[in-house]
Amino acid sequence: MRNPTTPDWQSMASRSLAGELITRDEARAVLHAPDSELMAQLDAAYRVRSHYHGNRVRLHMLLNAQSGLCPEDCHYCSQSSVSAADIEKYPMLARERILAAADRAAELKAGTFCFVISGRSPGQRVLEKVVDAVREVKSRHDLHVCACLGLLNEAQVAALEEAGVDQVNHNLNTSARFTSEIVSTHTFSDRRATIERVAQTRMKTCSGGIIGMGERADDVIDLALSLRELEVKSVPVNFLIPIAGTPLAERTGLDPRYCLRVLCLYRLLLPSQEIRIAGGREVHLRSMQPLGLYPANSIFVGDYLTTPGQSARDDYLMIRDAGFVLEAPDGSALPASVLDELIEGAAAGAADLLEQREPAAPVL
Repeated sequence: MRNPTTPDWQSMASRSLAGELITRDEARAVLHAPDSELMAQLDAAYRVRSHYHGNRVRLHMLLNAQSGLCPEDCHYCSQSSVSAADIEKYPMLARERILAAADRAAELKAGTFCFVISGRSPGQRVLEKVVDAVREVKSRHDLHVCACLGLLNEAQVAALEEAGVDQVNHNLNTSARFTSEIVSTHTFSDRRATIERVAQTRMKTCSGGIIGMGERADDVIDLALSLRELEVKSVPVNFLIPIAGTPLAERTGLDPRYCLRVLCLYRLLLPSQEIRIAGGREVHLRSMQPLGLYPANSIFVGDYLTTPGQSARDDYLMIRDAGFVLEAPDGSALPASVLDELIEGAAAGAADLLEQREPAAPVL
């Protein structure tokens, strides 16, 4: 029998499926629930997730096409002007390297190829290179392309739409209240304006946030409510990786159970949206990563902007072992045999690499 003082997670799921908004007190209860309630919360979130996305998992592959040298002062970012992090810094990659990355995304069965550049906003020359690369990727592969280029004006948005970009990412990152605590070179309204411009086109909007920067529970809730109000279609949920050399290098405190509760809350508040477990998945969910697939329906495969992810084979195994299948670019479910083939191919590739290594020196 359910404890009468325990929130009714299934009631929240029913109202979410009916299009109703759970109350702020209920949203706080999701985040503050005891660990003993976690499985019940995941069950409720999965009920909503499965209604809209079945047992499909969409893969995204990210390319950091221009790294570092950013004038913004985002405190969480290793590429910002206030970061002393030891990362690679380079201008826009050559066209051939971008196309090779897209080839790899198609090989990995990613549904979306995410094209990211550092910086406040793309200059005309960079934008032209992006447009050229996008057109070629779309001509070669059945991939959705997501562009993450910073703040965009109407002309830039129009150029991306004309080139065939499917969605544009621009993360709100946190609540309007907390934004000034993590960046001073732009405002929450600046970011919101870019999302609103994209929403006026045929392109999908993609926007999410970063959890673990020192925000309050209400900031986590307010971010989700802003994304709901903007009718954002794809929501990446990042968990802060404290990177040495950044102002937030000492921020800690996340644990796997809290991260899962955040994902459950976002599914209840954003029932039909694609929710993606993004940066920090491996670091903070650790052995509990498979449980994240019950509220979320998407992950990145491969590495992130300046931090590594786990191997593609480990991702495939996780998806298969949890009973999920991959989603094709058109949203349909790929046959379960596709995962088996990818796992076998990844294992064979790893074996080939081992054979190519020189033998270790004998121990004397």
